[in-house]
Amino acid sequence: MNYNKIRSFCRVFRIIIGLALVAAGVITGIFWFYLGVLPLIAGLFNFCPLCIFSKKCDLPQNSGSK
Repeated sequence: MNYNKIRSFCRVFRIIIGLALVAAGVITGIFWFYLGVLPLIAGLFNFCPLCIFSKKCDLPQNSGSK
């Protein structure tokens, strides 16, 4: 199963938010904004750990064996 698939909108949204937070950290000097690296990495690598737990993203449906 491919659990790394997220919706294309979510992927673009994560990349934009990540870049914005990192840019805000560079401009303001506040190091907490560097946590924007997390959504940036999630968007770039097409991986969403929350989708695995919430089951609300575009994950493939399990057909059958339960």
